[in-house]
This record gives sequence, C-alpha cells and structure tokens, in this order.
Amino acid sequence: MPEFIVFGHRGAAGYEPENTLLSISKALALNTQWIELDVFNVQNELIVIHDERLERTTNGKGYVEKSSLKYLRSLNAGKDEKIPLLTEVIDMVDRRMGINIELKGARTAKLTAKLIERYVRERKWDYDQFLVSSFNHPELALFKSLLPHIKIGALIAHIPLDYAEFAITLGAYSIHVSLEFISQELVDDTHHRGMKFFVYTVNHPEDVSRMKALKVDGIYTDFPDILSSNFCQS
Repeated sequence: MPEFIVFGHRGAAGYEPENTLLSISKALALNTQWIELDVFNVQNELIVIHDERLERTTNGKGYVEKSSLKYLRSLNAGKDEKIPLLTEVIDMVDRRMGINIELKGARTAKLTAKLIERYVRERKWDYDQFLVSSFNHPELALFKSLLPHIKIGALIAHIPLDYAEFAITLGAYSIHVSLEFISQELVDDTHHRGMKFFVYTVNHPEDVSRMKALKVDGIYTDFPDILSSNFCQS
C-alpha cells in the first residue's frame, strides 16, 4: 500500500448515497485508492449496507437480518439505487481500486472468505487488493483463520488500556480508530508493534493535516478527493 492511504468511506458517501453502486462509481471517477463498505449476511448472500436497521438509508423498515433478500432488493437506497450485493460491487470495481470489507453482521466471515478466494482464483484479483475489518473481533479472528493471506484491520472506538497490544493477538495488519479517540501514544504504540494506523471518518482538511502531523497511515473519508487542490466540501 502507498505511504498515506485515502479510503472512500462507503464509496464516496459525501457525494452519493452511501454503499450504493452510484457511490462506488463516484469513488472510481475520483481515482480513489481504496473504498470501504459494510456487509451483512442475508440468506447466505452478502449485501452492502451499514446499519442494522433500514430506516436511515432506505425507504424500508425493520432489521436488515430479519428481512428477506427479495424485500431488501426491492428498496430504494437513495436516488433509486438498490442495496447492492457485494459481488456487484467487486464486479464494478474490477481491480481498479482496493476494497476494504467491513464485517458488520453475524456469520459474515465464512462467506466473505469464500467470495474473496473465488475472485482471486477466477477473476485474477490479488490478495493485497482486499482488506477485511470489523468491530466484531471474534468474527475477524474467524476470517483470519479461514483466509490468512488477507490483511485484517481491527476497528475500535476507544483507547484500549494496552494500546495496540490487543490487535497483535488477532494477527492484525492495522487498527482503525475513530477520529474522536486519537492520541500520539496510540499511534506510536501501533507503529512500534509493526501495524498500520488508520482513522475514520475524516471529512475536514484541517483534520487531515492533524492526522498527517500524527503520522497516521491513512484516513477514511466521505470525500475521497479531500487531498486534491480543487476539493470543495458541500
């Protein structure tokens, strides 16, 4: 990976409806290095959506995991976009940028491992073009046991007592930390242990400058063009 990574958060969520093919397409148009997206397992299909419930990002109601795939695919996820399948996203990207898959729901590790293995074997993707992350560290550990070639990232929204030590047990490549819980000590400890340090969600240029000063390795942003000279946040 390059020295400083910009991950398009849920595609290019500052410009188009998050986690939709339209958002992914916008990220591609902005020459984004990597995108991040979220997956749930519904009827043994990986669908791309962030929330446990449907109300915020779609015109549907109820819990994602308690809904049928047919119902989910009938919904409007913004600008008449469907909730995409992970396969649809990977097919659209077609190796033009890396994909960070966040395991949101239960029973996602095995399906994700199987799907990545298929794309590496059949579609000539490289293992290094995937990064799998999660707040659910047991699910992340299961994924790592199934597909140890793939880099994993441990998501946290706090400063652990042992700093980055917890991620060593997981065999993590990186830790991903909320912008609200950044400290130089945590960044330095992570690097000392040989891991990368990524920050979410960074949407203001002054915060980008602050993260670079702390020597983090990359950011997640709703505006993948945030480093460009013509960036203008709406």
